Amino acid sequence: MSTTIAPVATIALPNPARILKASWCPDKDLLVVLSSFAHQQKLALWKMSGSKKWEIDLPGNSDTKVEEIVDIAWSPDVQSIAVVSNPGAITIHSIQNGAVEQTIAVSVPDRRFRVTGAWWFREEKKPTGTPLPEVFKRGENITGSAHAILRNLPLLDPIQDESKPLSSNELFAFHGARNRAAQAPIMPPIITTWPSLPSDLAAASIASNKPDAQQSFPEAEDEADDTNVNSILAVSDNLGNVHLFLEGSYPLGRVRTGDEVSPRSLYKLREYLFVHPGPASDASSPAVPLRPIVLRLSYLTGRHYRDVARVSTSSRELLSYAMRVVRDMRIAWFGSDSNSGARDLGPKWVRALEERQRNEFGHEDPLPILDLTCLLTTGRTSEALTDYMGSGEHMSERSIQRWEVTMTEALTSLRDLAEKRVAPACQRLRLLLQEVQGWASLPQYEVCNLRNRDIEGCLDMTGRAIILCAWLAAGARKELVRFKEFMKWVRFEIARTTAPDHQQPRPTHDILEVNDYLTSGLVVSQIDKWFVGPAPRFTAESLGVPQSTNISFALRKARAALNRWDQTVHEEVKRRDLSHHERNLDALLQILAEACQSIFNDASEAAARSAVLVAGSVGAARSPEEPRTPRSASAAAPLIRERTVQSGSEADKFLQYLAIRPPHDGGRSYLCVARMQQGLNLSSEMPAVEVAALKCCAAVAGSDVEEAEPFAILDVEFFDDEQLVMVYRPRNAGAATCVATVGYANLMYHPIPGRGYVTGTTRETLMEDVLAALASGQLPSAGTTPIRQSRALRGCREGAVTLAVNGRAGRRVSCVLDGTGTTVEVLDMEGEDEELEEEEEAGEGAAEGSG
Repeated sequence: MSTTIAPVATIALPNPARILKASWCPDKDLLVVLSSFAHQQKLALWKMSGSKKWEIDLPGNSDTKVEEIVDIAWSPDVQSIAVVSNPGAITIHSIQNGAVEQTIAVSVPDRRFRVTGAWWFREEKKPTGTPLPEVFKRGENITGSAHAILRNLPLLDPIQDESKPLSSNELFAFHGARNRAAQAPIMPPIITTWPSLPSDLAAASIASNKPDAQQSFPEAEDEADDTNVNSILAVSDNLGNVHLFLEGSYPLGRVRTGDEVSPRSLYKLREYLFVHPGPASDASSPAVPLRPIVLRLSYLTGRHYRDVARVSTSSRELLSYAMRVVRDMRIAWFGSDSNSGARDLGPKWVRALEERQRNEFGHEDPLPILDLTCLLTTGRTSEALTDYMGSGEHMSERSIQRWEVTMTEALTSLRDLAEKRVAPACQRLRLLLQEVQGWASLPQYEVCNLRNRDIEGCLDMTGRAIILCAWLAAGARKELVRFKEFMKWVRFEIARTTAPDHQQPRPTHDILEVNDYLTSGLVVSQIDKWFVGPAPRFTAESLGVPQSTNISFALRKARAALNRWDQTVHEEVKRRDLSHHERNLDALLQILAEACQSIFNDASEAAARSAVLVAGSVGAARSPEEPRTPRSASAAAPLIRERTVQSGSEADKFLQYLAIRPPHDGGRSYLCVARMQQGLNLSSEMPAVEVAALKCCAAVAGSDVEEAEPFAILDVEFFDDEQLVMVYRPRNAGAATCVATVGYANLMYHPIPGRGYVTGTTRETLMEDVLAALASGQLPSAGTTPIRQSRALRGCREGAVTLAVNGRAGRRVSCVLDGTGTTVEVLDMEGEDEELEEEEEAGEGAAEGSG
């Protein structure tokens, strides 16, 4: 059955929109459409059938707003879309619902900075064959590495997902613990700017509380693969930089490709980058060198860069986890803006007693703690305290029980969170930092700038955090014991006040513990120090830990103690005063995060620091030795599209095709297809250029070639390895704009004489040489454009158009956006003749019926 171009849908857009050359999803019938409304940039995903899947407003931040979407790139696993916008930002969106998975700021300290393009390269997988199994390797983890150890540890309990929407129970519940407001998770700035790969909680030994994402597309139900692993997202700017991101997230630094240039095309071959820069001042200028700049990023040849990225990611997850848990501990103790904490209940109870002494009993200088202490030690009570103990407002069983439950839950939570979450997270972080400390001594990690002094400082702070967690757990446990004794005493005094003299209750409380709580727990608690004050700087020795780490000394001391004849006699050990030590765990984790981030920030740019210029130069895009013919005012701007394909079985070579519509001023116009071979072995010499020049005219059915109908090419894109798609408009008035396929693989290509080409030869010079050779007869024309299939569009009668294509097997679609930006015509480039005939017959029948 023969195929033809068949219309699929016509999408009417509510606002003027744009499509990009990468708008089509590579392996799904989905199309990305960009629009702007009321100065708000919008991103929409449409199905090929014409229905909208989702539309979102591109998010900005509090300081800047998205001005323009520059380009998009699809992840190799086709589950995410990278959107590059100005001011410099990258947002990674899920294709399921458009949700922002990550936001990355891209910036250079230059006020002229603008991002210009994006590419996302998958890793070239090497054929493995049937190698012997690696006994000492389990996936990405090497036996004995920090991640291998973390994999065998129990997972830390998950933290609450604040971004989870409210359930029906929470929406309709009465005021209580289940009521909460839906909000985005609050991440500290130090965490959001941390260099990391996509989140992997399991690698950091943390359990996840998010269920498996529901697949919205039937095409996305396949099992997860490693297609996205080691992929690189490249973003170019107008200052000649290419910013690299591992797996679209982890920054690898930026590499220079020139001054005042913007990379027009980018191709990655293993650790090599082939860059064609053009003038940054004119995005449509053809002054782009034919010979690319070749950069070698030697650091990408091994696994070290990914190992560092994984350790950085796990360190970020663990520190973020610890900071979130400490924040929850602070809220449980001190409360939040909407809820009071357990810490406020004791002072509130004492203030109520103080107000009663002052207001109702005329005490000018009330001393509630003194009255409570007198009651505890002597059993005698003041009139004000007796009245207060018998009141129902603050001393009812319900109030006492609520106070007891709140304080018990808070102190138990502090104890358990410190022992079971924060301390283990810091211990796991210490394992990772110790591995980084080992890397600092290895020559293969020298480019990472890992400094032992900085790592030692982070290890010291990690150890300090672990000590603080144990100290907090012990303090919370002690505080809980004192509080329970205090509550026993309160209940005893309430019962003693109401009971008759001959039925007085027996005391069950510990008077010393109650007294300690009255003096150092009821109003001012030692627990406060873990959340207020400066960051602690104590050492283990200042806490009483012996400074000597000599094991032989410790054994001699142990033997001496065991050899004593009287085991019941012990030396008096003086309790060390530790009250002056700062204990702010929250502040310590903040400083630790900043120090760790600084280490991993330097290490993340190792790939860019390893970049070496292999071929080309970082100078201007146009050679000053070659004069450029000025373009006439009436000439249309040139149109250049390119395609890069692997050159057969030669791994180090590739073919580059250029589809060029030279500028024309109303005379004869051409479509020139040039091909040249590029590669590592050819990077130091000028590429040999072969060109096939096609007249922009098509043969009319039943006429001679001389009577071919001229047309103007509006847009053109490479479709696959054999044909390209173009949108053209016949020059005779009233003719419909058409979309057509043109074969280019089997054209007769002719070499262009070098005439002493210099290294700076550009595409602009190539166009001038081709036009000059055609005019002089040195380059024969390949004749009329060999159109394989053509179809008239329903719209696009006037103005410019934008073309986007997807020539992958199983898709084979294109779309054309008209000049107003409000209508998109979707076309199946391999439709069936029977379907087309049925559509035409249906259209004729409708026309006859209306007549």
